[in-house]
Amino acid sequence: MNKHYHFIGIGGIGMGALAALSLDKGCRVSGSDLCSNQVTERLKARGAEIFSGHAGENIGEADCVVFSSAIRDNNPELTEARRQQIPVVQRAKFLAELMEGYIGITVAGAHGKTTTTSMVAHLLETDGLQPTTAIGGIVNGTHSHAELGEGKYFVTEVDESDGSFLYFSPDYSIITNIDFEHVDYYQNWQNILDAYREFIGKTRSGGTILACGDDELLSNLLNESGRTVRTYGFADTNDVSAANIKFDGFDTTFTCVADGKNLGPFSLKVPGRHNVVNALACIALGLSLSIDPDVIRASLQDYLGVQRRFQLKANADDIWVVDDYAHHPTEIKATLETAQLFKQSVSGGEANSLITVFQPHRYSRLQGLMNDFVESLINSDHLIVTDIYAASEPPIEGITAEKLCEQIRALTDGQVSYVPKDEIVDYLMDIVKPRDLVLTLGAGDITHIADDLAEAVKKRSAVAEVS
Repeated sequence: MNKHYHFIGIGGIGMGALAALSLDKGCRVSGSDLCSNQVTERLKARGAEIFSGHAGENIGEADCVVFSSAIRDNNPELTEARRQQIPVVQRAKFLAELMEGYIGITVAGAHGKTTTTSMVAHLLETDGLQPTTAIGGIVNGTHSHAELGEGKYFVTEVDESDGSFLYFSPDYSIITNIDFEHVDYYQNWQNILDAYREFIGKTRSGGTILACGDDELLSNLLNESGRTVRTYGFADTNDVSAANIKFDGFDTTFTCVADGKNLGPFSLKVPGRHNVVNALACIALGLSLSIDPDVIRASLQDYLGVQRRFQLKANADDIWVVDDYAHHPTEIKATLETAQLFKQSVSGGEANSLITVFQPHRYSRLQGLMNDFVESLINSDHLIVTDIYAASEPPIEGITAEKLCEQIRALTDGQVSYVPKDEIVDYLMDIVKPRDLVLTLGAGDITHIADDLAEAVKKRSAVAEVS
């Protein structure tokens, strides 16, 4: 009889991926979350039993209960599972167990994991390798973020935020970068470096690490590791590098050089220098797997990206609405640079304003990186900051959206406004003009503001056409 798995927090993108893979294996799946979303609706349509809210009786007669680090120890479903002596397993450990028996390909790093993982998964699918995949985002196009393939490869991103990437021992390990992130867990740089050092050491004997050679901290760790390493990045000292980078709206082109050989032009349908680096990671892996460069080229050209990564929500009345998940200063800086380039390329040289709407994510992140947030956000013509998305954290005295605004105003002549979340759409509709780009940023629920604004812009455009 097939096992019954119950997932606490099944609406999370990582938990949803595990639930989807369990369904693919023919298992019975149930799960709970505080509210429904795109993930829970997809799982429900596939036969999963979804509960709204957490209650002990939700677990029924489950054979195993899976939980993530976001679930507190006193969760009633965890409590009931332990009372019944039902096995409970942490999300990442469950994922690592699913990977056993496959050739494991993991993607780790502070930034770019989801895009890089989805690029790699798409490459292996394009080459007919039928991988099993678990991706931390909803992939645009026809592919799911989690699929049980018939091939020998298992591709997944692994999470350093709670140290759970240390459960994995991959054959191929892509490491995108190291940054001062997840300060609530690591507290200091040394703990971050120690965790990555340990993760690097977990690559299987005979395996390969593919890493961004432009990251000095990462390079230092790799140099002392004694592991087989292939580097990628912009510097021509890397094994795989890029040159002649050009941007045109959502389109990006570059030339790739690998081991001194010019592989010719590559093109992407996603913008930004950071996506060129993500593509180089994919190319480096593909070459390590002896995939034909022309197959890699075709795969990247067809790649459609991931939701909430510079995702176009609307283009009406020559007003662009774009939504992005960026919530760390490094990500924000890269996304704003991309937005400024995008705005210029689509406006025929007559661009107006880049209006950025930012929702800080976690009090602890804003407290630990306040100065970095200030520096990263000044590259907007008009910045709107709304209240902090707590992500279950208690407030920290003195850490507010208004304080962030005050510090940014001291460094820029651009307009900086604090606006409550429920007033943002009306505020924007009063000020937005043709050839403006409105960019919503954050890992919280700011994406719903992007959706509401997109609808409002489209509606106003339709009314104007009729009149």
